[in-house]
Amino acid sequence: MVTIADVAKAAGVSPSTVSYALSGKRRVSAETRRRVERSVLELGYHPNAGARALAGKRSHILALAVPLRTDVYVPIMMEIATSVAVAARKHGYDVLLITNDEGPDGIRRLAASGLADGVILMDVELDDKRIPTLGDLRTQAALIGLPDDPRGLSCVDHDFSAAGALCADHLADLGHRDIAFIGYGSGIYRRHAGYAERTLAGFRARAKERGLRFLHRPCEGTYEGIAGTLGRILSDRPHTTGFVVQNEGAIGPLLSLLRTSGRTVPEDASVIALCPDHLAEQHAPALTAVTGPAKELGRIAVEQVMSRISASTRGEQPTDELVLLTPTLTVRESTGPVPEHSLI
Repeated sequence: MVTIADVAKAAGVSPSTVSYALSGKRRVSAETRRRVERSVLELGYHPNAGARALAGKRSHILALAVPLRTDVYVPIMMEIATSVAVAARKHGYDVLLITNDEGPDGIRRLAASGLADGVILMDVELDDKRIPTLGDLRTQAALIGLPDDPRGLSCVDHDFSAAGALCADHLADLGHRDIAFIGYGSGIYRRHAGYAERTLAGFRARAKERGLRFLHRPCEGTYEGIAGTLGRILSDRPHTTGFVVQNEGAIGPLLSLLRTSGRTVPEDASVIALCPDHLAEQHAPALTAVTGPAKELGRIAVEQVMSRISASTRGEQPTDELVLLTPTLTVRESTGPVPEHSLI
């Protein structure tokens, strides 16, 4: 069994310092507390329940499970993580980062350590394996993402289904009938990432309602990857005039390759992206885009988990909340009416 002495040795501090860092009875530096917390997690130390009760207060720490993947758009993830940290500080809480590659074992170890009063999960999959662990351990949590079954959970997410529908409606209203949906790499769909699956489902359903013909093509987001993807799209559907892009890395290469293929945007081909406004405005032409407020995700998730912690402390059943943020369509220079020659 791991002891407090083992933690002290790993962290390079005295056992009493470990006790102070975990109980909060005396002030320790932020760096020392981080070393102790890291050692506790790595060793799997379980603080004595009696000692924690003696402290008489919460840890005032929230754990945030952030994605450690090469196939996610890091700036958005960091914006969400920063908003969580800012919102937590307003409640007097610090944030402990853990990586989602640890899966259920990481959540189980964190809960057993008693370091965090609550957990916020990012990069939620439709059948996320971490969720049953949260229920088993009775850990108060909020999800930034929407699983297939949100019962018993507090979740906040963009309404990705509505975002996909907005893209289909915009291009249909402009007269486009042959559309290509360029998505994330195939690995994103294999692991059933909610944001990718729900956007595609919303687009597909609305495209069917509007009588659109479309192709969905996953793409890794490299220049070579998008070149191959675009080549296959134009070979299979040479009359494609509308492109929906849900892959931040594919946007620049797609615009460049459309130009080199002799297609001017938006006169010959319209492009609409699901991406942040600042990214949409960096391109030439500026992109028509469907966006959502990333900072709001972090703020609402903190409010949700704090509400659950407060209810649990009072001995009450926490209230389950589901918040879907409405997407916004901003029309810029990259979309226009279907070219007349395609109607012939």
